[in-house]
Amino acid sequence: MTGGISRLQCIACGKTYDPLEVRYRCDDCGDLLEVVHDLARLRREFPDLRDRFDARLGEPRLPYVSGVWRYHEMILPDLPAAQIVSKPEGNTNLYRSAKLSRAFGLENLYLKHEGENPTLSFKDRGMTAGVSWAVRLGMKTVACASTGDTSASMAAYAAQVEGMQGVVFLPHNKISPEQLAQAIGYGAKTLALETDFDGCMRLVREVCARHPIYLLNSMNSFRIEGQKAIGLETLQQLRWRAPDWFVVPVGNAGNISALGKGLREARELGLIDRLPRLAAVQAAAADPFYRSWRGGFREKITLTAGPTLASAIRIGAPVSHDKAARVIREFDGVAEEATEEELMDAKAAADRGGVAVCPNSGVALAGLRKLRAANVIKADDTVVVILTAHGVKFSQIGVDYHTGRLPGLAAASPNPPIVLPPDLAAIAAALGF
Repeated sequence: MTGGISRLQCIACGKTYDPLEVRYRCDDCGDLLEVVHDLARLRREFPDLRDRFDARLGEPRLPYVSGVWRYHEMILPDLPAAQIVSKPEGNTNLYRSAKLSRAFGLENLYLKHEGENPTLSFKDRGMTAGVSWAVRLGMKTVACASTGDTSASMAAYAAQVEGMQGVVFLPHNKISPEQLAQAIGYGAKTLALETDFDGCMRLVREVCARHPIYLLNSMNSFRIEGQKAIGLETLQQLRWRAPDWFVVPVGNAGNISALGKGLREARELGLIDRLPRLAAVQAAAADPFYRSWRGGFREKITLTAGPTLASAIRIGAPVSHDKAARVIREFDGVAEEATEEELMDAKAAADRGGVAVCPNSGVALAGLRKLRAANVIKADDTVVVILTAHGVKFSQIGVDYHTGRLPGLAAASPNPPIVLPPDLAAIAAALGF
C-alpha cells in the first residue's frame, strides 16, 4: 500500500496529528480525533474501488477474505498488509424474511447479524483494526474498559500477537458469564472493578496515560475505522444501493459514529449515490444520548446508567457522543428509547423468526417498532437493523424471559418448556393429538 493517505484530525478545531503518534484527544481543545483519509487521492489511485471490493468476495486467503480488510483502501490504507491481525472477521449475514418483516410492520426489513463475528459481536471489526495499528506502533500491552463484548474481542485479538498482553477493566458482576468466560479464556489480565462501566472507563484512561499501554476503547480512532466495514459490507450485500434507514443500538456511540463515517466516505468515493437516514436507539434506563437529542443537542447529557438487561449499552457518559451527534444531524437522523419489556418482546420476535439476537439488539428492534408506529419509518422503507451481538451470549436472559423469571416483566410471547412424565399419552396430548 502507498503511504501518507491518512492523518489524525480533531473533530472540533481541526488540528492535525501524525497517525504514528499515540494519542486519542486533541492537545488544544481536548475533543476526540478521527482518522481522515485523503479521499481525492484515493479516487485517483484507486478509481475502481467498487470493482476491487467485489473481486475480493471470492478471495480465500488473509487478509482479503476478511469482511473488514476487503475494504483495505477505505479502512487503513497506510497499514501494510503484513501487519494486519485478522481472524478473519466480518462476512456476516444479512437476514430477510417475510415473517421478520411482518413482525415489525415493514415490507423490506434486513437484519445485519454482527453476532456472527468470531467472538460473537461487532467489536471484532473494530478490534482487528485497533490491534493491527497497535502492532504498527510497536505496542506490547493493550487495554480496554468493557461491558463485556469489547473485552472478549480485544482479548481474542491480543492473544493472536506474539508477546502482546491484553488488560481488561470490567464492572464486577455486571456482565454475562459468557462474556467474562471469553476475556479470561483468551488470557487477558482481567480486572473486575467494583464500579460501573463509566468508572472503569475513567480508570483505564488514567492508567493508559501513565503507562505504555494502548487504549482500545471507541475513543481510539483506528478502532472506529474497522467498524465502518459494517456499513460497507451491508452496501455491498445490497449491490451498492443504500437502504432508507439504518437502525442502531447505542451505548458508547462509537458504532453509529463509525457507520456514519463509512457511509459518508462511500458516497464521496462514488460507491453509493445517496445517504440513508440513521436511527439511534437506547435503553430507557441508560438513555443520555436520546435525552441530548430530545433537547436538540444543546446540552451533552450524562447520567448514572440504571440496571438494564441490555447490559452492553449500560453507559451513562458516551465517549463518542460528539461524533454521534454530528452523524445524526448530517444523516437527518432520529433517536428513540426502549423499556425493558419493549426490548425483550422485540428480541423474542426476532428469535421466533429464527435469528438469535442479544438484548442490546432488542433495543434497536424495539426502537424500530416505535418509529414505525409513529410513521417516522414508513411501511415501504427499506430498513437495516444492526444486530450487535449473538443471543447465545445472553442465554440465561432468554430462558428467564420465556419462563417468567424476569422480575416486573410480562412476556408478550412466552414459550416455556412443557414438563411431562415419560408417557406417550401425555406427550400426544401436549402435541395436540
